[in-house]
Parts: sequence; structure tokens; C-alpha cells
Amino acid sequence: MTLSRTHILALLTLYAIILGLRILVEVVGPLGPITGQLLTLLAFYIALGQAFNIFLGMTGYVDFGYVAFMALGMYGMASGVVRAYEAGLPGYYGIVFGLIQTITLTSLLALIVGGIALRLRGAYFAIATISVNEGLRYLVEGLDIWEGSRGLIVSGPLIRLFGSEGFSLLATIISDIMVFSVALLALVISIVFLNTRIGYALKAIREDEDAARVMGVNTTMYKVLAFTTSGILGGLLGAAWSFKVASIYPPDAFNILYTIEAIILVMLGGAGTLAGPIVSGTLYGSLKYFLAGILPGFQLLVFAPILVAVIVVAPEGIVGALRAYIPATRRFIA
Repeated sequence: MTLSRTHILALLTLYAIILGLRILVEVVGPLGPITGQLLTLLAFYIALGQAFNIFLGMTGYVDFGYVAFMALGMYGMASGVVRAYEAGLPGYYGIVFGLIQTITLTSLLALIVGGIALRLRGAYFAIATISVNEGLRYLVEGLDIWEGSRGLIVSGPLIRLFGSEGFSLLATIISDIMVFSVALLALVISIVFLNTRIGYALKAIREDEDAARVMGVNTTMYKVLAFTTSGILGGLLGAAWSFKVASIYPPDAFNILYTIEAIILVMLGGAGTLAGPIVSGTLYGSLKYFLAGILPGFQLLVFAPILVAVIVVAPEGIVGALRAYIPATRRFIA
């Protein structure tokens, strides 16, 4: 895929609009149907789609255990804050230590699991990743890691470290800016990948892995690279999201629903495209927000037929369909 400056500027403009609206809403209040909660959902799902797209979209491998990276990010940041509070250190020490923990834990998990599981394919790889997610969850509970099933309470230490106003700021604007930063970082990495030999290798793996191997592509190395990169971004997203929750419990942190939503986001927008996660994240986040008041808990049921229809009518997703049937859009979306 050849990316022009117009493509990149269009994508950055969309990010700037959503982030600008989020800050504006925080300052002046809701703008009609546009509220801070809606914009927060859009930011989260765009970032989730961008991060997961680096692996699923570029390799074609489905990781059903992706939520494990987000869970480690949430626990990594929360435990960093708690340790800083217990040691009597300033709050920003906890955030820095939390980020270091997040990157370290997610990198180790990705390298270990990727080095083993990515030698499998199809359903075997999917089953292996589900096992990793469930295994980590019961490991945390069984060994009482991070307070186990009792839950890791993070709101109290945050309030004591930053004060009530500081905690409120962390849970709203700062957390959302961190989420947007993850989305932007994932976008930049995707652009770099797609314009280097890494992108060509990953595309070759997605189209025909055996042929790619015959042509001399180190398929395992490139798959592990994409898996690790996507996993670290998922962990950073979880770390940012941890500021919005009062406590972290294993069943919630390792909830496979996040993985299902990530798959929907990638397939709906267009696997391997740059604009796909923005389109699908905006669509999914908006519908989830408005359906919560009409059909609470049924957003996945509503999206199931939509996703099936998109796969049947437009296998390359919404962005792929727009580029195929409306040539003028090729100048602005990639």
C-alpha cells in the first residue's frame, strides 16, 4: 500500500477532531448528543482496533487471548501506583514505574507465547491463545498475585497521591490523552510497517505463508515482531484504562469480550488498513453508547448480523468497499 501525505494528514485530522472535541466537552460541557463518555468510548475503540490491527490485520492470525495484554497493562500500572503510595514516593514515580512494568510484562508474555504458539496455525493457534488468557487469569487468582480474587484497589492510592482534583483529571482528560497516544503510536507504527520490508513480509504471510517461507521470508520472526508490537500497545491501552476503574478483578481484567470486540473492529473496518480502525471504532463506539440506553448489553447481538453482512458483501471491510466502489475516496483513506 502506497501512502501519500494526504492519507496521513486525513487520519491525523480525524484524531485531532475527536481529541479536540473531548477537551472542549470537558471545558464547556456536553455539546448536544456529544458527551465526554461517548468520546471516551470512541478513543478507546479506535485505539483497540489500531493496536490489534497490527497483528490480526497484517498477518491474518486471530489471537483470542489478546485481552491478556490489556490485563497485564492494567495490573502493571495499578500495582506501580500502589507501590509508590506504600513507599511514600510521589505519584509520578508510580506512573513511570507502572509504564515500565507494563512494557516489561507484555514484552515477556508476547515473546514467550509468540515464540511457541506462532509455530501453530488456524484453530490450533486460536486455542493456544485462549488457554494462555485463561491460564493467566487463574494464575493471578490461585497464587494471589496482585491481591488475587480480592481485587487490586487503585482509586484510594490515586486520590492520596494526586488529591481528589488530580484523580478526577487522571480519570478523564489525562487517561483519554493516553488512550489517544496509544492510537497515534499504533498508527505511526502501522505506517512504518506498511512502507518497509516488514509490511511486505507480513502481507506475504497473510496471503500465503508457505510461499513466503519458500521465498526466504523468516515467517516466525516477522509474526513474533507483529505479535509483540501489538501486545505492548494493548498493554499500554490497558494501563491508560486503569485510571478509569476503581479496582481491578481477574474476571473483569481478563474478560474475553475485549478480544471479541477487537476482532469485530478489525474485520468491520478493514483488516490491514489504516483508516479501518477509525471507521469501525467510531461506528462501534457510537452504536454501543446509544444502544446502552435502548438495548443494554445487546450491542454484540446487533453487530453480529452487521459483521456477517460486511464479510459477505465486502470481505475487505468498510474501507476496502469504499476504495473499491468509490474511487474518489482512495485519495483520502488507506
